[in-house]
Amino acid sequence: MEAFSKNLKIRADELGISNAEAARRSGLSERRYAHYVSGDREPDLATLVRISSALATTPNTLLGLEDMPKTTPQDLVIQRIHSAAMGVSARALEIVAVQVEALSGKRM
Repeated sequence: MEAFSKNLKIRADELGISNAEAARRSGLSERRYAHYVSGDREPDLATLVRISSALATTPNTLLGLEDMPKTTPQDLVIQRIHSAAMGVSARALEIVAVQVEALSGKRM
């Protein structure tokens, strides 16, 4: 699981978030998440899927079974937004959607 702990760190860095924030977005305690980052423990499948979703990536990428995809700066911003949105209420997401639509000039 060395690749997993390394990839957790890389992905959090890419998203510009701390381990504490990654844990919060994943619905895990900071302590539990820290065990995964340090390589002391391995997550079960359900937890791996939750972490992957919260970090806007795939389980295979975190496990090192697939290479980290090359992303453009715009793709990375979209992934950051997706990851951040995981912990936001539906009402707040609606407000964000309206703001993005206004910025793009395309009201849905």
